Amino acid sequence: KNKSSEIISDISEKSGNPTLLNQIYTELYITEGGDGETNEEHEVRQIEAASRKQRIQEKTVRQENIFKASSEKDKPIRTVMTKGVAGIGKTLLTQKFALDWAENRSNQDIQFIFPFTFRELNVLKHKRFSLVELVHHFFNESKEAQICRFNDFQIVFIFDGLDECRLPLDFHKNEILTDVTESTSLDVLLTNLIKGKLLPSARLWITTRPAAANQIPPECVDIVTDVKGFTDVQKEEYFRKRFMDQKQASMVISHIKMSQSLHIMCHIPVFCWISATVLENVLKNRQGRELPKTLTELYIYFLLVQSKVKQLKYEEGAETDLTWSPDSKKMIESLGKLAFDQLQKGNLIFYETDLAGSGIDIKAASIYSGVFTQIFKEESGIYQDKLFCFIHLSVQEFLAALHIHLTFVNSGVNLLDDKQPKQSISKAFKNQPNMRKLHQTAVDKALQSPNGHLDLVLRILVGLSLPANQTLLRGLQTQTADTSQSNQETAEFIKKKISDGLSAEKSINLFHCLNELNDCSLVEEIQQYLRSGSLCTRKLSLAQWSALVFILLSSEKDLDVFDLKKYSASEEALLMLLPVVKASNKALLSDCTLSEKTCEAISSVLSSQSCCLREVDLSHNDLEDVGMEALSSGMLGQQCGLESLRYEAPGHQYKYQWWANIHQSANTLIAELISYLLAVTTTGYLHNLCNILPLHLFFRVADCNLSQKSCETLNLCLSSNSFRLKSLDLNHNFLQDVGLKQLSDGLKSPYCKLESISLSACSLSEQSCETLASALSSPSCKLRSLNMSHNNLGDSGVKRLCVELENKHCQMETVMFVGFIIKASSMFL
Repeated sequence: KNKSSEIISDISEKSGNPTLLNQIYTELYITEGGDGETNEEHEVRQIEAASRKQRIQEKTVRQENIFKASSEKDKPIRTVMTKGVAGIGKTLLTQKFALDWAENRSNQDIQFIFPFTFRELNVLKHKRFSLVELVHHFFNESKEAQICRFNDFQIVFIFDGLDECRLPLDFHKNEILTDVTESTSLDVLLTNLIKGKLLPSARLWITTRPAAANQIPPECVDIVTDVKGFTDVQKEEYFRKRFMDQKQASMVISHIKMSQSLHIMCHIPVFCWISATVLENVLKNRQGRELPKTLTELYIYFLLVQSKVKQLKYEEGAETDLTWSPDSKKMIESLGKLAFDQLQKGNLIFYETDLAGSGIDIKAASIYSGVFTQIFKEESGIYQDKLFCFIHLSVQEFLAALHIHLTFVNSGVNLLDDKQPKQSISKAFKNQPNMRKLHQTAVDKALQSPNGHLDLVLRILVGLSLPANQTLLRGLQTQTADTSQSNQETAEFIKKKISDGLSAEKSINLFHCLNELNDCSLVEEIQQYLRSGSLCTRKLSLAQWSALVFILLSSEKDLDVFDLKKYSASEEALLMLLPVVKASNKALLSDCTLSEKTCEAISSVLSSQSCCLREVDLSHNDLEDVGMEALSSGMLGQQCGLESLRYEAPGHQYKYQWWANIHQSANTLIAELISYLLAVTTTGYLHNLCNILPLHLFFRVADCNLSQKSCETLNLCLSSNSFRLKSLDLNHNFLQDVGLKQLSDGLKSPYCKLESISLSACSLSEQSCETLASALSSPSCKLRSLNMSHNNLGDSGVKRLCVELENKHCQMETVMFVGFIIKASSMFL
């Protein structure tokens, strides 16, 4: 707990207004996630998806309760993994957890918290430690207190920044380690600690960016959580607290909302600070200039602001001095090269060897971090080794794009062209450089990336070629690029790529690139169709469909209801607009000539981690049994949050409806089923479905053309230990006596929990009364309510049933015999 002052210091050193950021951060919630599934797209797109999911009611837990076992879990939580994009607040949450503990505000059952970062653990990767030695090495107080028997204490280990880990973490081949005093490699030590072989009594909290989450096997993690970042409300709160002038604050908030790119990025708290820093400066000194609208403009201004701060603070410069001093220019060039080289390797943290590889010595790096404090920072651990990083991944991506741009403009070298020599070709580069080839190479490179790591670099790179941005960069470039013609060629090249039928993630990023180039022709064309109401009558190209997806996902309007008929009542339209369906709460797809192919697509959407769907209406489409089987596989997935599925089949006057909310971690299915699915799905599938039904579920399959075959399926479910239904409605189905005989076998099962059954108009005779009487006599039968109306039971059948109602084992409270004639003598209760 003596470390509390250091933790407070760490928090206060966060960039921007530390007190304000910390105040907003403490209000962040962590949303319980799934099984550690990784997302193969750029983090900006992940932020966008997360922002849409925030509208949905999700289970949340504050950081101080991260290890509190939920009521649905049978065992205590040992290992927590918290995912979140770079800069979203993962580290600060763990620091706040430790700080609250150190100041006696929470979790006082914990004796020790040992926070580690993979940044510092990387330095030790070639050394050997026991767990006791590792703790003593980092926390000298524990060594002085001679704490060696960790089993005697409740301990929490925090491992921050798994995505920065440079250890192999071989969970499958590393030897088993159980002794906390036995020395071994750091890799073996950590894998055994995470697996629970070493010190199983300890708790672990691991933070990571999503792309690195799969480094740890799912079975080693008890719960996965996601940090969502600022909500829209918290964004506004930040800017209103950041600006003293509320009129200015309102202007900034309105401006941020107008730009989708900026608004999405502001989910990241550090980006809110960057935006506020830039906009405050521009509002103060803009001299008629417009506020920056794109990411490229914002980051150029950010670089300008920081360069001016450097001149005023360290060079005794004046406001009227040239923007780029020779010293600043050299620093920016060096940092750009470092940013590009390390981004290619996937590194966000840099050590001395990394710096040397980019031509920067450790002394120069320390100077850079001391001067450009809000761009590049130095982190000193307990070692002499120094760690360096940019204040945020997007800053590194911007500087990498700037380096690519400046290298091409100044020397003609295309750093993204693997076939071109990487030396200056300035002698053959006498004319103004044409940016078309560079941009086309960048587009191809970004599209080839499996995880979208170059998406933001591409957006900024094409944006740097705009004439207005070229003016701002004057002084960094030795010559001016020819951009008027090349930008138009780049835009046409991007449109052609969009027409090739790319994935939604790839095409959406290309539309952002077109926005950076101020080319909105495709989008404006579709917007005109939408305004005129002619969209549903037009045959759209692939590029136009992509533009429609971009428009709908970029809209400020909440994607509450997606109605396919507004666009085109066809399967082609649905398949093209699947990204919009995934981002909507409710999808109206009825009477749209859909087929079983639709079910496969919807099933895939429901299985997606970022799916927001809660209701789907597929009525009056000929989906067939195969389609419904495909749909069911997605509904039973861990990620599915569907609550309502409606399917009214063609040619039937009754409705089939499946209400479902499948959340595997809570193992619940809250549903009312009014569907003929029972008749058409396989026994095995229905059995699996019933295995996860909760105790309070009402299961209704009335008027569904069911036969005795369905009773065989239901009998298996009723006899299952995991079958939890309490109420079953089978009214108006042709079950007959044979079907009820099969059903009654399940009623006698000791596992059956059914309390109410309704069998009205099921073509039953007095033989069924004998069958039911036998079931009611069983000590295992728990039935309390029985409806036998509209069946030809006869006096003898009713009399037999009533005799059994007096049995001491019978728990019946309500019986209905309506719709047929019986003699008064039959009733003797």
